[in-house]
Amino acid sequence: MDALLIGFAGLFVLIGLIAIRMPIALSMILVGGIGVTILNGPAIFFSQLKTLAYGQFSIYDLSVVPMFVLMGNIASKAGLSRDLFRAANAWLGWAPGGVAMSAIAACAGFGSVCGSSLATASTMGQVALPELRRLNYSGALSTGTLAAGGVLGILIPPSIVLVIYAVIVEANIVTMFMAAMIPGLIAVVLFLITILIYVMINPESGPAGERPDRAEFISATVNLIPVLTIFGLVIGGIYFGYFNPTPAAAIGVFLVWIYGMARGFVKIPELRDALLETARTTGMIYLILLGAEMLKIFMSRGGVPQAMAEWMANSGLTPMTIMIILLVALIVLGCLMDSLSMILLAIPFFWPVLVEINGGDYVDAANAGFGMTTEDLKIWFGILALIVVELGLITPPVGMNVFVISAMAKDVPMIETFKGVMPFFMAEIVRVILLIAFPALTLWLPAYLSGG
Repeated sequence: MDALLIGFAGLFVLIGLIAIRMPIALSMILVGGIGVTILNGPAIFFSQLKTLAYGQFSIYDLSVVPMFVLMGNIASKAGLSRDLFRAANAWLGWAPGGVAMSAIAACAGFGSVCGSSLATASTMGQVALPELRRLNYSGALSTGTLAAGGVLGILIPPSIVLVIYAVIVEANIVTMFMAAMIPGLIAVVLFLITILIYVMINPESGPAGERPDRAEFISATVNLIPVLTIFGLVIGGIYFGYFNPTPAAAIGVFLVWIYGMARGFVKIPELRDALLETARTTGMIYLILLGAEMLKIFMSRGGVPQAMAEWMANSGLTPMTIMIILLVALIVLGCLMDSLSMILLAIPFFWPVLVEINGGDYVDAANAGFGMTTEDLKIWFGILALIVVELGLITPPVGMNVFVISAMAKDVPMIETFKGVMPFFMAEIVRVILLIAFPALTLWLPAYLSGG
């Protein structure tokens, strides 16, 4: 049987296994292992098993993953989310729709020390949902805001998924973190504007909260200082080259731990739980990475990515049309699986297509399909890909963030949550259009901070 046909057959089998809810890591390992065995024999497969896991897990850049996961787990137990929401509420909560705006601001802040969308949605839902209910916010606005706010955790640095993307395409993690900052801030601004418009159209959906007295305002603002300090040291240190992401994450873990102990929220039991949860999450991530690498080897030997790249390049479609097709495909995939799995599954297929239509691996961008070098394309496409991955987290029928928030707000029908999320979905579409139309929004900050 032709190798390419075997490769495509393996791809369909993988989709089928995922559809019947087999864990995606096991699905990729099974398809990749059997595929390599069919193409090259069992000796090659067993030879790979001897070194593949070590070779994959010993990549230094991946050492940042457990550190950022641990930082997020400790932060969720340290009361940091409460301080963020309290400070944001003191500044914004008195305005119509202000508590929902406070939730968005707090989600952005918590995402900057967490790096996980689901964790951001879950943690901030526990903190903000009671206040939104107390003030009689509509079910659609309150749950939609929290589900949408959770997606900020995947892009605002540090981001675990951004690290994984950088490893896959061999991009610089620090550069990707730099590139994510402006698009992340654009998302926050667009979400705040969305809430403002929503409340202007439906004033009863987002009543104003109480204006805090002077003492409460000062206290809430002062409690924000440790959070800003942690973010500034971790992300600022990375941006300005004082340390690499892994030591920066280690510093962040230490500071969040000290913060939690000082507040009395993180004692030995909480620290133990955070460590165990980090071990479980990191093990899951690394197993998916191993499966993705085995699948990538199989597909590469079968010639699937190369065939897709050649077909797209010869399709007669413009590079921008192909880019839009790939982004729409990511949104569809995002409805079916979690963001990390989607990045690991899709990017090894999509990235060769973009390199091919951009003109191949070279430095001179004069004749490039997108008018940029391959290195710039890595950055630009990476940010766009993560944004549409975010969209998958709030897109019907699966929308993982919607399920997380709906589990907390059992009195709000899920259809109402999806209705509440749709205005934010449209705001994300606006952000994607802006970043496609103006790549400088993504590329300017890395070039500026690196002196380019």
